[in-house]
Amino acid sequence: MKVGILTGGGDCPGLNAVIRAVVKKGLANGYTLVGIKDGWKGLIENRSVPLTSKEVSGILPRGGTILGTSRTNPLKSEEDTKKAIDNVKAMGLDVIVAIGGDDTLGVAARFFEMGINTVGVPKTIDNDLSGTDVTFGFDTAVGIVTEALDRLHSTTEAHHRIMVVEVMGRHAGWIAVHSGIAGGADMILIPEKPFDVNDVIKVVDKRRAEGKNFSIIVTAEGAYPKEAGMITMDKERDAFGNVRLGGVGEHLAEELEKRTGLETRFVVLGHLQRGGTPTAYDRVLATRYGLKAVDLIEEGNFGKMVALRGNDIIAVCLDEATKKTRTVDDEFYKLAEVFFG
Repeated sequence: MKVGILTGGGDCPGLNAVIRAVVKKGLANGYTLVGIKDGWKGLIENRSVPLTSKEVSGILPRGGTILGTSRTNPLKSEEDTKKAIDNVKAMGLDVIVAIGGDDTLGVAARFFEMGINTVGVPKTIDNDLSGTDVTFGFDTAVGIVTEALDRLHSTTEAHHRIMVVEVMGRHAGWIAVHSGIAGGADMILIPEKPFDVNDVIKVVDKRRAEGKNFSIIVTAEGAYPKEAGMITMDKERDAFGNVRLGGVGEHLAEELEKRTGLETRFVVLGHLQRGGTPTAYDRVLATRYGLKAVDLIEEGNFGKMVALRGNDIIAVCLDEATKKTRTVDDEFYKLAEVFFG
């Protein structure tokens, strides 16, 4: 059995833990393992490296991915699709373990329909895959944002400012809600609930009337004001049709300062949320995912994604896992609203 492993889409802490787990258990099963470089791009370009115990030694605590990643979509053109399929045969691969989010796993689902054996592992700091309770990388990202909020509290309070903190979250506000609750944010804005700037101002005014002369507002990058719509960096789209988000933090800070007269600053945490060493939770979850992926290969149970349900690692169909975005529900958001202001 020859197994190819690739990591696609945005990087996050825990990718190397999955690679390590697949390699270690795969070797124990007598498999030959190769790493496909830079996601689906490496499959199109026939670029791979052998993976043995040596290559995965010491990578458990490392962030990023030793294989590299890209947002290349091999289904964007017939030529690229043909190259990818031909290179599966050229590499002699019996199965591909694809580690990624909805775009990467969506490709894996399509390739399975075309007759290529695939197994998916859910990765996204946004925690927005519907097939699993939790994706690895999310816990690390929430911890990074929470630490940033802890640090911003002291400087924001000292200067009597409003601080707007923009975090990742394209269509789902899980990072904003979890870190906002953990970091004591005074308001949390998410894509699921378009906001009215007047409501934000009411929270700030209420706090000042109570003698609280500073406020911290956490906003997901995909959150948007009702009157303006989604705010983007530019009009360009990536290979999967996604626009580049960003700018809501700056937009909101400018509006708040203009309409309240209060000094307002904004911070965009950006790729800091993707970097660094994974938390213990993400290392364990990623390892469990990697081991389960090898179990599916051993069973010949292809076209599936490993997933966490409760405390159990199970298998779900790739098409089910990627068919919709897992968003923040009203019940969870109401929990956060208790602390607004």
